[in-house]
Amino acid sequence: MIRTIWGYNLCMSKEIRKKREDTKTGTIEKKYDRDFGVRSNKKLGTYLKEQGFPSLSKLLNASRKPGK
Repeated sequence: MIRTIWGYNLCMSKEIRKKREDTKTGTIEKKYDRDFGVRSNKKLGTYLKEQGFPSLSKLLNASRKPGK
């Protein structure tokens, strides 16, 4: 079951919740144990546009660690 409140998906599965574009990349790196090799204060929306990713989930799938 998925409910949407203020543009955020609230669900019981392992789906990645919609993140705001002004979220800092450092927050995402810590939460998902990734290193994008950029300043931690860079905005997620800026980084996604620069890298050509339409969403955080696409970025995370592309940067998935081996064995995960």
